Amino acid sequence: MMKQRWLCAFIALIAGCGIGVMPAAAQSSHENRVTVWAPSMSVGGPRFHEQTLRMVVHASTGGSALRIQLSNLRGDRPLRVGGVSIAAQSHGAGAVAHSLRNVTVSQATSFSIPAGQEVFSDPIPMSINAGQNVLVSLYLPQGTSPATWHSDAFETTYASASGSGNQVMELDGSSYVETSTSWYYLAGLDVLSKVRGTVVAFGDSITDGTSTPTSTYQRWPDYLARRLADDHYPLGVVDAGIGGNRVLSDSPNKAQGISAIKRFAHDALHPPGVHSVILMEGINDIGNDAGLNGAPLTAQALIDGYRHIIKQAHHAGVRIIGATMLPDKGSGYYSEAHEAIRQSCNQWIRSSAAFDGVVDFDQAVQDPADPAALRASYDSSDHLHPNAAGMQAMANAIDLQLLKK
Repeated sequence: MMKQRWLCAFIALIAGCGIGVMPAAAQSSHENRVTVWAPSMSVGGPRFHEQTLRMVVHASTGGSALRIQLSNLRGDRPLRVGGVSIAAQSHGAGAVAHSLRNVTVSQATSFSIPAGQEVFSDPIPMSINAGQNVLVSLYLPQGTSPATWHSDAFETTYASASGSGNQVMELDGSSYVETSTSWYYLAGLDVLSKVRGTVVAFGDSITDGTSTPTSTYQRWPDYLARRLADDHYPLGVVDAGIGGNRVLSDSPNKAQGISAIKRFAHDALHPPGVHSVILMEGINDIGNDAGLNGAPLTAQALIDGYRHIIKQAHHAGVRIIGATMLPDKGSGYYSEAHEAIRQSCNQWIRSSAAFDGVVDFDQAVQDPADPAALRASYDSSDHLHPNAAGMQAMANAIDLQLLKK
């Protein structure tokens, strides 16, 4: 008993900065494992050699007993990992003092991930708060094949120079002399939490955050997470958008991912604690006239793709909410024929009752004087992607009651 009291006192002493140690004995039996961050991954990232990557993760909700997911899903040979750490972010690549923790997988600090596979870390005795940033550092001691990555992170990633060795436990971040705006091999963060589960925002570049400033968390899923927290009904919210992604066919640009109907089960239904999915995708199919097997696109083909995705969600026992596609008049995607397909699909989303609920993003951001176009105050200037105000309008259009069922 005395030993247990001493341990609790020690934990209370060192906890701070929103991140702390939490023993297994302190975890509530009513807690669930929920995903708080999980970007979708694709093939064809850069190669690395004997260097350390330090990546920023923005948690959508808080919890304890953290686990990270590392992915070699798109790799063509085993990935050797020589060390992993996690810490609270201070500034840039710098970590908060005393927050650095070694991360293990099956109790090992170094390990290999086979090609086409993913691994979860052992639970890390730490707690984090909603909206907090943590740094995950990954040492790659050997030359890699093209990385499994998320190209458009709209977040800064730091890397040490090639040949610089293992820097995962460096506190001040001075060895991280290179930067990019992609995530590599890091595919998820989950926690133990009393929240009910995780909402997956599934889509393309609009969901991914194109035209939002780096490190500002102004994507519509970010705004949704904050709305839920303000409503005292926090849920994990993860962004499974990939810029350029299509519903029916793989993009010729490999960074834009395999089709939604192929990746949905992994990216939307695989993360721990998935409660519901909000689906908005199809504008890249329309804009590229990309039907199945090279055929011209029809509204019915796209609707059939939605039905296929809905069936996958329901088979897994997950609620799926359909969201209408945004207006795009003035963009390179727009034509009268393309607009007819968008309108037909949007009307089906609204009226078919095939989804478990509907969010009318189209209505929320359209120009009242010209409904085929984005409202000027919501337009990032390319007439396709909303700016931060538009992203917030999208999040505000979601009836939170849809996520409380």
